[in-house]
Amino acid sequence: MTADHIFTNAAVWQPATAAPADTVAVTGGIITAIGTGISRESVGPGTEIHDLGGASLLPGFIDAHAHPVAGGLAALRCDLSELAHDRHVYLAAIADYARSHPDEPVISGSGWYGDAFPGGLPTKQDLDGVVDDRPVVLSSHDGHGMWANSEALRQAAIDARTPDPPGGRIDRDEHGDPTGVLFERAFDPVNALIPADGPGRLREALLTAQQRLHSVGVTGWQDAGVGILAFGLTDTLDTYLAADADGELTARVCGALWWSPEDGPGQIDSILQRRATARGPRFHIDTAKVMQDGICENCTAAMLKPYRNAPTDADPRGMSFIDPQELDEVCRLLARNGFHIHMHAVGDRAVRECLDALAAANATRPDLDLHHQIAHLDIVDPVDVPRFAELGVTANIQALWARRDIEIVERKLPLLGPDRERWHFPFGSLAAAGAQLVMGSDWPVTDPNPLWALHTAIHRTGSTADPHAIGPDARTVPLLAEQALTLRQALDAYTSGAARVTHCAGRTGTIETGKDADLVVLDGDISEAADIGELEVQVTMVGGTMVFER
Repeated sequence: MTADHIFTNAAVWQPATAAPADTVAVTGGIITAIGTGISRESVGPGTEIHDLGGASLLPGFIDAHAHPVAGGLAALRCDLSELAHDRHVYLAAIADYARSHPDEPVISGSGWYGDAFPGGLPTKQDLDGVVDDRPVVLSSHDGHGMWANSEALRQAAIDARTPDPPGGRIDRDEHGDPTGVLFERAFDPVNALIPADGPGRLREALLTAQQRLHSVGVTGWQDAGVGILAFGLTDTLDTYLAADADGELTARVCGALWWSPEDGPGQIDSILQRRATARGPRFHIDTAKVMQDGICENCTAAMLKPYRNAPTDADPRGMSFIDPQELDEVCRLLARNGFHIHMHAVGDRAVRECLDALAAANATRPDLDLHHQIAHLDIVDPVDVPRFAELGVTANIQALWARRDIEIVERKLPLLGPDRERWHFPFGSLAAAGAQLVMGSDWPVTDPNPLWALHTAIHRTGSTADPHAIGPDARTVPLLAEQALTLRQALDAYTSGAARVTHCAGRTGTIETGKDADLVVLDGDISEAADIGELEVQVTMVGGTMVFER
């Protein structure tokens, strides 16, 4: 049988035990041959031969933790994510957007970084100076903070008398007045001002996001929150189902249904019904997402010991969004119903609470091979590092964060102190203790380019290609060099490991005969690159179809 595509003269990335090869043949969307050189029998009149000149041929990247529809919506709104980290640049862009969108009742957008502002946070006065006649509501790049102008605060009825809500905090000045920055659930009232996106807009956002992800070599992803109605996000289940039914979903997507902390165990029937509807050619749901805390930078990550020098109005040990006893019950309930559980835990207390809850889940259904995972893992107490392997819990890491950016060095590390700083993103320790690792971007929190993340995972510094690696040491001084991963560990986490937790490992994640041809062509050899982030994706293929060509 002749091949449709032959990739040759390639640095083929294969499982560690495979024999060396430089040629891969694809027929009918399947990898049909791997070897050395091109066999005469495989070439027919319609065969496309791609001579890679020694560049890498990789399995498609699978982003194990992303919010692509939010990323697509960000690109369609007032998007600050690609701009220089500069207060004046941000304000000029917001003013330009407002002038060019005079009919939008609310200026909404995202992507600002705190390091652009004195003291690490913007103010409502900044926004009032460029837009004062309608609300402005802008999410931080990490999605855990909201920047609002005075008109947005007025319409949302947030003033000095407004108490902090459960699971949230209003940043205040020395007089107790809101500064214009709202954290976690405190920004729900201003988010409610933004008109809901209709089905057409959500479909446009999904397809915009899909093309962006394909352009950086992503062939599949796990959407870490289908059904989120908090944090300014919109329920996207119908969006995925419609795009899949119409053949527009070219990526392979595993959805994680959002568990609402407020709704408790009574929501299980609804979640079961939603899971039953979510099965298509490219989209499926078999996972539930449980969020246990916030982030360190705003002191909402749950910590075992108090933060150092925390704001006086912040909880000194952060927030557990679900009481640990209830969390155990939630995880037992989800496991009893056959759900894989995907948990958000940033602080060391949240990590421990999630591990305890997943131990309870394992005991509930020891007969099932459930792939539970905990994402982010900014701080893990050394006592808990070996528990990942012991419990079979996967560490879902966002490697791009593990470097000395100004925002990390000036806002985050001082809150942790030197003792906890030693356990900041302990990827190497987790791997050495036998934990299974997967990698994701958390896009749009940070950029979705896997090559930038791989560079940081291996070197614990930012790539020279990454414009957000900002700070005198961000690209040169490793953040805990001993916590670095090898190229094999990092790349496998973004491919075969991620395929396992998105439940498509039988079809993709590695370059092996019989698997779907989900492939990525780079412009160089990844194993020889001094800065992996400087490499570029040339071709992305899903199931034998070219979905991106540079």
